[in-house]
Amino acid sequence: MKKNLNIIGHRNIFFILSGLLVGASIILIIVFGFHYGVEFTGGVLWQFKINPAPSASDVQSFFKNNFNLDAVVNYDSANEDFLVRLPVLSETDHNLYLSKLKEAYPSFEEQSFESIGPSVSQQLKSNAILAILFVLIGISLYVAFAFRKVSKPVSSFKYGIITLLTLFHDVSVPAGFLALMGALRNIEIDSNSIVALLVVMGFSVHDTIVVFDRIRENLLIDHKNDFSTIINNSVNQTMARSINTSLALVLVLLSLFFFGPANLQYFDLTLLIGVVVGTYSSIFIASPLLLVWQKFSDRQRERKLKAARGK
Repeated sequence: MKKNLNIIGHRNIFFILSGLLVGASIILIIVFGFHYGVEFTGGVLWQFKINPAPSASDVQSFFKNNFNLDAVVNYDSANEDFLVRLPVLSETDHNLYLSKLKEAYPSFEEQSFESIGPSVSQQLKSNAILAILFVLIGISLYVAFAFRKVSKPVSSFKYGIITLLTLFHDVSVPAGFLALMGALRNIEIDSNSIVALLVVMGFSVHDTIVVFDRIRENLLIDHKNDFSTIINNSVNQTMARSINTSLALVLVLLSLFFFGPANLQYFDLTLLIGVVVGTYSSIFIASPLLLVWQKFSDRQRERKLKAARGK
């Protein structure tokens, strides 16, 4: 018979590691903040081709030297086109810059020019925040409802709260990565970044609920072992499934990162970090937190009983 790993017995090590990861991510977010893209600040997305293609730094220098604009330039080698982010431009400026670019690069070919005003970008930012809040509320209510028949030794609403804590854990790490990349590589937070974080939240909840559901099943059929043993057995029973599912997704994301469009590389990388962290938290953080909360509740109950007897 295969021996179970003592995950619950080493929970403090996992808590310390997670604390360091989340703490470092929060510090990065506070120190560097986020570089918001034009979707959230207003501006222009300009996509064009030049053949043969100059370097992205050459195009960036062209905008700086000729128009005194700090452009964010990305080159997609797969599609052989440039994606340039600029402040809000009038149609007059657009035509002027277009003529200058055609003079400098005779093979210049405009593919799209999208301008987003400040009011629209503010609405998009508000919608992104609301989307994240509604997801969090919906997830917590769903988990509490799904585990409504579980009352001992941990009540159903605590499963929902712990799920929210693991969500914060799983989202904060890729968010800290985006803050760091914004400072080092000028990577911006755009709609793709929000989608990536929402996908991470969905994956994290799915993986956590799989483990919690096994704990619920074992609580109903296992009347011999204590709560810590049931949790440890449940985690071990679902670990292979969680790792195999995550590994399949990781391989897909790695393929997309190396061979997919250049403008989606950081989207893929954000997902990749979130999937790895989410798998880790569902195995080593979420379930041990149930035991920690149960022990804390037991101590509180004992203190109240002692206090009542003392009176």
